[in-house]
Amino acid sequence: MSRTMMASQHRWIYIGSIVLLVAMVVIGLLTYTQQKQTNEAARKAGQLADELTAQGYPHPDEGQIARTLGTDGGAVCENPSGALKTALQKVNMSNGAAGPGQRPIISNARTVEAEAIVLNVYCPEELVEFNQKVDDYKTAKTVENP
Repeated sequence: MSRTMMASQHRWIYIGSIVLLVAMVVIGLLTYTQQKQTNEAARKAGQLADELTAQGYPHPDEGQIARTLGTDGGAVCENPSGALKTALQKVNMSNGAAGPGQRPIISNARTVEAEAIVLNVYCPEELVEFNQKVDDYKTAKTVENP
């Protein structure tokens, strides 16, 4: 076997090695970016859990918060004072009946307070407008804290 014949046979090994190396670099970069986002989500989830606990709420599962809200607050921060979210809040603060029997109630103030804490951690720029919307709600201390 001549030297050039052997070099041409090994060329495919070199090309395969280079392709494999490039693929590993791309996978490494994607994994690094994902881990950075995961660390940020865990940090914000820990901050939210601490703030909720400081306000007297039970300590939530930080892993579940991180998976649900991520780094940007997810669905909670998508127009929290918009018409749809306001309507859903009002439906949730009713007597639970359906149709003509459904009536608004004086809801516990802590239900609105918890969402304000979430907004404060994940999207503080939305908090002022949210507070202006919920100031119109009739809330009171209706349930004793454990």
